[in-house]
Amino acid sequence: MANIRINSIEVYHPNKVVKNDYYIDHFKQRGRDITHFLEVMGRKERYLSDNNSENGITMAIEASKLVLEKAGMTGMDIDMIIFSTQVPEKTVPTNAMYVHHAINGKKDTIVMDANANCAGMTISIEQASRYMLSNPHVNTALIIGSDHFSLIANPEEEITYANFGDAACAVILEKTNENTGFIDAIYEVDSNYRDNILYPEKGLSHALNGNGSIDYMKWLPFDGSVSLPFTYEKIEKLLKRNHLDIEEINSYCLSQFALSNILKIQERFNIPDQKMIYVGDRYGYTGTSSPFIALYEGIESGRIKRGDLILFWTIGGGHEFITMLFKY
Repeated sequence: MANIRINSIEVYHPNKVVKNDYYIDHFKQRGRDITHFLEVMGRKERYLSDNNSENGITMAIEASKLVLEKAGMTGMDIDMIIFSTQVPEKTVPTNAMYVHHAINGKKDTIVMDANANCAGMTISIEQASRYMLSNPHVNTALIIGSDHFSLIANPEEEITYANFGDAACAVILEKTNENTGFIDAIYEVDSNYRDNILYPEKGLSHALNGNGSIDYMKWLPFDGSVSLPFTYEKIEKLLKRNHLDIEEINSYCLSQFALSNILKIQERFNIPDQKMIYVGDRYGYTGTSSPFIALYEGIESGRIKRGDLILFWTIGGGHEFITMLFKY
């Protein structure tokens, strides 16, 4: 029986590192002390693009080249490319088209973009895994998550300006007969919160007609922990239907949006520290790629090994979240 495993994973980020002091000073000049905010979010530093020639596509291309090199593959070996982003450099053609060109992909590659906001890369991994299992002609997939978040961060709002980082992550999925890889996933959607995080705030049509702006993301104040009771319920349901106990999970690669949320999930399930992979203090919040940058760092540090059971969880605007089980 075929399964879908992660062959390789790589990360690209800009060279520029910005530490908390810059943001604390920035907002002090506006009469606000964001020191506690940065502690709650778990930030210390983040990578930011300061090069006008760098964007979400170029970061994705760099990550893709790195992961192909690591896997010993070329673009001709890839059957499907999915590019997940919520800050698309292009709407026409697809951003994935530029990756396909840069890696010299073959003519019959399936190429598409995906946008499920911050949940996008995890959902793309899940959707690609299920599709590959049903299509005998698709044996490999390149999944990229890339958000040029600093481009739309509002200098007057700490939730975006002091919180976001820029990065791209690329994963190669492949079919295998080994008992490993994708296991299952479960979703939660509540569209009542659809207007809390907006970009463009009034929509593209209004912005292009001069009745709105595309400068910055609009983030209305709301209690982000409102999703946690549903998160607990979905984690329990996913484990139960796959006949697993929480103790059997080796590592947790969760949304790096807020350290406070990670700690609440850890406390709720009494998860040991060594199983929690946190990288948001180094990368900032990178959006769609954040759970997989956690996976990458867990693998690189030796904390995640082949055969480990991993639980992914992440949330996108609206809200929608996905919880996914994978055997690495």
